[in-house]
Amino acid sequence: MSGEKEGSDRRNGFDFRIVALIAVGLVIAVVTGFGMSVFLKQKRDELAASLAKDDPMPADWMFIDAGDVDLVIEGRKVYEANCASCHGYSLEGQPDWQQRGPDGILPAPPHNEKGHTWHHPDAILFATVKLGGQAFMPQGVKSGMPAYGDILSEREILASLAYIKSRWPSKIRRRQEMRTNQSG
Repeated sequence: MSGEKEGSDRRNGFDFRIVALIAVGLVIAVVTGFGMSVFLKQKRDELAASLAKDDPMPADWMFIDAGDVDLVIEGRKVYEANCASCHGYSLEGQPDWQQRGPDGILPAPPHNEKGHTWHHPDAILFATVKLGGQAFMPQGVKSGMPAYGDILSEREILASLAYIKSRWPSKIRRRQEMRTNQSG
């Protein structure tokens, strides 16, 4: 052979190992994304059943209106009194929020457009505040987000979320609204 090793995956200057690695990476990404989607749907269904016991209104009703000025004003007060100490007064979250601490818990994430809050439909956001972050964690993963269901009224939870959403750029609000609409 002219300089190529026998059994090489290189043909005409093209390395098929790279293609194979990319294909494997894509398969892993799709399977992981699908698995998380199924996990979140299961958690959402469990939440709907749980909320239905306490509240005759189904979880599908959930849309938090960041355009409701009175709700946003109330929400700012609720957020500053209950959320800002961890998530920041400017919604910036804690430093290194994507890296687990020595206790295995992730620091409080930002609620601005740089975080992942807007990736979730309103019903999940509401339930996370009400029930705590642990309600949505896979087994073995710890959340530092406490439950506020016994501390805040449902209106106060809605108001705090309306305030958070009101701070997002309009493009992010539209994307999050689409996720909320698709989750029903």
